[in-house]
Amino acid sequence: MLLIPCPWCGPRDESEFSYGGDAQRPMPPLDGTASQADWHAYVHKRANRKGVHREFWYHQFGCERWLRVERDTVTHEITAGVDAGERTEAGNGR
Repeated sequence: MLLIPCPWCGPRDESEFSYGGDAQRPMPPLDGTASQADWHAYVHKRANRKGVHREFWYHQFGCERWLRVERDTVTHEITAGVDAGERTEAGNGR
């Protein structure tokens, strides 16, 4: 069982969440300028890295908010869960 630390609801079972994708890669622009190839590359062409990785998760059966978690892809240990809109040291939400 994977417990995801929701910043608003506390630790919850992963069955309450929907995976939202890689939080480390920039998403194509949402203003209609991105091509179908841009979206295909974003959704389907990605590295399968080992180690700590940032991911978006949606608390579908809870507070209905987006969060960003840091999860080790080898051990599945989650070390952080924050508001997805929270800015990072790099100055952006990712």
